[in-house]
Amino acid sequence: MPPSISVLLVDDHHLVRRGFRRILEDEPDISVLGEAADGDEAVRLARQLRPQVVLMDCALPGTSGLVATRKILADSPSVSILMLSMHSEDTLVRQALEAGASGYILKNAVDLDLAAAVRKVAAGEKVLSPQLSRPATLKGERQAALTARELEILQLIVDGKSNKEIADHLHLSVNTVSVHRANIMDALGIHKTAELVVYAIRNGLVNIP
Repeated sequence: MPPSISVLLVDDHHLVRRGFRRILEDEPDISVLGEAADGDEAVRLARQLRPQVVLMDCALPGTSGLVATRKILADSPSVSILMLSMHSEDTLVRQALEAGASGYILKNAVDLDLAAAVRKVAAGEKVLSPQLSRPATLKGERQAALTARELEILQLIVDGKSNKEIADHLHLSVNTVSVHRANIMDALGIHKTAELVVYAIRNGLVNIP
């Protein structure tokens, strides 16, 4: 029998995690090392447990799946991260792949074969749900993906925080936050905060309470 593929499950819904655990633990070559309910816990457990594959829910409370993905890969580049989402928007798929995810699959796909997807990313392959196409950069956007810090700041902008409030929250200078805000708008080709908020929400770049 091939060596067991170790997996960390990350989803904020207990029933979803339990369902995925049952599916995977029925497979003789896959073992679930642990579960996380949010992005910060995912980063901590990935560092502690060293799984081969992280099943990462895209929309997590607090630290998003995209930010957690970047943090985990910065600490453990050999980990394969399989992004799970209810959303099929091209921009979100592109952001996930640019964050370093090895795959992006839709939770609600009727033909979802979770174990097969885990095996593929563990073997170094890229996995996309059949309903998705590998997204090209959208018109008006530049290739540069947002950094983990920029995604954090974008979330706080959408939450209605001022530059000073963001600076206080993240222990940065107001000037640094201003530079990040300008870089975010520049990277997305957007010049007004209201447009930025609408774009971020519409394309799933932030979590909505």
